[in-house]
Amino acid sequence: MTINIRDRRHLPRGDKNSQLTRESWRVFQIMAEFVEGFEELASISPSVSFFGSARLSKDHPYYALAEQIARLLSDSGFSVVSGGGPGIMEAANKGSYAGKSPSIGLNIQLPREQAGNPYQDICLNFKHFFARKVMFVKYASAYVVMPGGFGTLDELAEILTLVQTRKTREIPIILVGSDFWQGLLDWFRNALCETGTIHPSDLDLVQVIDEPKAVVEAIFDHYETRGFQPSPQEQEILLEL
Repeated sequence: MTINIRDRRHLPRGDKNSQLTRESWRVFQIMAEFVEGFEELASISPSVSFFGSARLSKDHPYYALAEQIARLLSDSGFSVVSGGGPGIMEAANKGSYAGKSPSIGLNIQLPREQAGNPYQDICLNFKHFFARKVMFVKYASAYVVMPGGFGTLDELAEILTLVQTRKTREIPIILVGSDFWQGLLDWFRNALCETGTIHPSDLDLVQVIDEPKAVVEAIFDHYETRGFQPSPQEQEILLEL
């Protein structure tokens, strides 16, 4: 089957105008999400963006581990930013909420799964994934990535791509759960590196750490010789996200 683009010329003018109007107003909705996100999150630095599955229950070992890591981060002065939903996201917000620093949820409207958890000092709601993803990256001093599904992999690939291409500043990207992540890392090494689609040095962008205190220490080690605030050059890069 082929589609003749010229056929679109025969759409009723009213239908075309209606569609254009809807798309135009959608631009303003997207702008509003960005503006609200910028205003709410500009003062949360330093912060750590925290990812993981929405489907893991409260009695899962990864839930307890995520809560512990988030609590340590919060007590160490880091705001914790999660997707605001259940599972690992809830554990991260819960740990941060019990600590000394703000707990932030960037909620996304989905047909299923996503429901805001009650452990959020700042709660933002998004319709558009791409606006939400910018907020995860723009103010993050580090990424902590727990076991998760497609959404977690999407966020991991996003930050790896942005750092690799220098579209954002280099920050710690920490994978928690070595047993879970080992197969993916082996595939990176044996498939991507071997075929030349990534450089072996790109593997250095990620660290695998299972011990909660070591996660916090790794982030502090990264910033030992500099402050958490982006440099002027990094600020320019972040403005173009």
